[in-house]
Amino acid sequence: MLGHESNANLSALHVDGGGVSDIVFAVMDLLGLDFEPRIPRLSDRRLYSFEPPKRYGRLAPLFGNRLNRDLIVNHWPDIHRVIRAMRDRTITPSLILKKLSAYRQQNSLAAALREVGRIERTLFTLRWFKDPALRQLVTGELNKGEARNSLARAVAFHRLGRFRDRGIENQQMRAAALNLVTAAIILFNCRYLDRAVSELGSRGVKIDPALLSQLSPLGWDRINLTGDYVWSDGIELDADGLMPLRIPDSYRESMSR
Repeated sequence: MLGHESNANLSALHVDGGGVSDIVFAVMDLLGLDFEPRIPRLSDRRLYSFEPPKRYGRLAPLFGNRLNRDLIVNHWPDIHRVIRAMRDRTITPSLILKKLSAYRQQNSLAAALREVGRIERTLFTLRWFKDPALRQLVTGELNKGEARNSLARAVAFHRLGRFRDRGIENQQMRAAALNLVTAAIILFNCRYLDRAVSELGSRGVKIDPALLSQLSPLGWDRINLTGDYVWSDGIELDADGLMPLRIPDSYRESMSR
């Protein structure tokens, strides 16, 4: 999220249970980014506060040990130096997160970051309980990621979709090729979905905008991923170099009903 060179404004990260940790909660918040994961076994997770749990009445059984304020305060300058190094790309964020997550409890800096992360995880958990829209958003975003992974697995059918190359260069080449093919399929679908919606609009078909937000460019049903490929110059194309849409004239009447 910090190292990409695109124009996309990435402000939130949605992951499944494998990417959830207190340190990630802390780092994401300190970087000014939203971390909104789907936490597995949420009923087994504890909330944390600086006050005694009994202060929260019926919620008291959900709270674990009290947060260590002194640990956070004593390491606050060190925490900011680590975050500044990530933001300035002095170090690779994935590397420092891997190192911090691998430390045992006796590493005080890692322990301080965990304390900060427990604050953010507690606040996020309370939002999760309270806000159905948040739960729907996270689930929807994760479904998009799973759909993209399904497309990648369908494209990388050779070797069962696994990278068996030992060399880093070959692995990177295969990964780049896989990303290129999946991106081409997504672009192909986006262009034709846009043309289909525009064509229906020109025919007077009214489409609910809420339905458009549910369209996905990650399908590959009409794309031949295996078999023989025949390249022909005789394909009928329009002025934009695109194939004609398969929209029957009767579609307008069926939509009006």
